[in-house]
Amino acid sequence: MVKPVDIHEKGKGNSWKFPKKYYSLLFGAIMGLIMSLLTSLSVTIINIGIVPNFFQMWFSIFLTTLIIGFPITIVVTPFVKNIADRIT
Repeated sequence: MVKPVDIHEKGKGNSWKFPKKYYSLLFGAIMGLIMSLLTSLSVTIINIGIVPNFFQMWFSIFLTTLIIGFPITIVVTPFVKNIADRIT
């Protein structure tokens, strides 16, 4: 029988966690996804407003910004982290 305390020991529980060496990649991926989602949503609302086919248009724009923004964020994240580390 597994004790409730055992799941919090190192190496047990939270098996979905990634190794620390993937931190920059995961941070960039999550940041790129969120930035693409919010930027494409706001720009779509500003440019066309809420129209009957809004979600189709927004999703198309979102995919485009994700394809462009995701790799840029992955590449730029380590440089930005280094700059932030130097000035703080």
